[in-house]
Amino acid sequence: MKKYPFPAHAEILSLKPYVGGSSAIEGMEHVIKLSSNENALRVNPNVVQACRDHVPVLFRYPDGGSQNLRKAIAQTHQIDPERIVCANGSDELIGLLCHAYLKAQDEIIITQYAFLMYRLYAIGCGASVTTVAEKNFKVDLDAILKAITDKTKIVFIANPGNPTGTYLSKDEIINFCHRLPTDVMLVIDAAYAEFVDAQDFDAGISIVDEFPNVVMLRTFSKIYGLGGLRLGWSYASKEITDVLNRVRGPFNVNSMAQVAGVAAVQDRAFVEKAFEHNKKWLKILQKELTDIGLEVTPSVTNFILVHFPSDKKTAHEADAYLLSHGIIVRRVDSYGLPNALRMTIGNDEEMETLLKTLKEFMTV
Repeated sequence: MKKYPFPAHAEILSLKPYVGGSSAIEGMEHVIKLSSNENALRVNPNVVQACRDHVPVLFRYPDGGSQNLRKAIAQTHQIDPERIVCANGSDELIGLLCHAYLKAQDEIIITQYAFLMYRLYAIGCGASVTTVAEKNFKVDLDAILKAITDKTKIVFIANPGNPTGTYLSKDEIINFCHRLPTDVMLVIDAAYAEFVDAQDFDAGISIVDEFPNVVMLRTFSKIYGLGGLRLGWSYASKEITDVLNRVRGPFNVNSMAQVAGVAAVQDRAFVEKAFEHNKKWLKILQKELTDIGLEVTPSVTNFILVHFPSDKKTAHEADAYLLSHGIIVRRVDSYGLPNALRMTIGNDEEMETLLKTLKEFMTV
């Protein structure tokens, strides 16, 4: 057999592909999926109708500039549509930023529990990755500043964090930005921003307006319930936006996603309903799980990180017990958390079943 003539470089071959949350259990037809932080209320009916109405014109190419979607986002958030770039999920924007701003010998800084795709895209561009430890499951901004070198080009921070569910305040990030070298880009990945109920939180809009080296990323996969359509957007300076538009594909957002995005962002009632549902269950889960002897990292997102006793009732045993009852949660061993599970907030029935099953597990 001839030797394959185009091997990837060693750094890429050393990477483990990203694996999403499981969706099925062998031998079970009906399961409760709480592994991917999807919207508990499912898909907005108004979005479904908008997609149905769009079907007859699917033979047309999409608007390459996502103009209607950018206008709808801009109107909702009171920002300049010319500084928005829409993409095939915020994942694509992470890749575009790495492609545009990284080269061999450059480096990025990520935190201990960072989204795996930051690393994958950076290494794919030939850059190196420095990982900074978090403190009490929260991003340590001082540690990031100490880790910056002349090679550092991008710092990625998920705010709120995943799988921790913790967040940084607006003042903390602004103070960090004042200390960050102006030739280093800060990317704030605010995928869960719409769930946050904290007065001192800022998703990044005002921070982008103050600091030209900051980029904010957002997604339609969480509170809008459009994970299956892959839709995200960025807000940045005109200069960074111009670069992203130069390197993205000409039709990178399909027309169905654009139509769905407009309908989703304009229906504030659905967003508020999802927010209130999530707020209710965050409070309930925190109390109920603590009462049965589990530790819950305080979360501002649509998921919780639950820690199990290390000497008995381990996370692996809990996961197996939940699976045997048709409940799928997320193992977080790959984050260095072998005795914790991440659990998405689902609908009322799913949450009641989850609580009942965990209480049974802790007493058997």
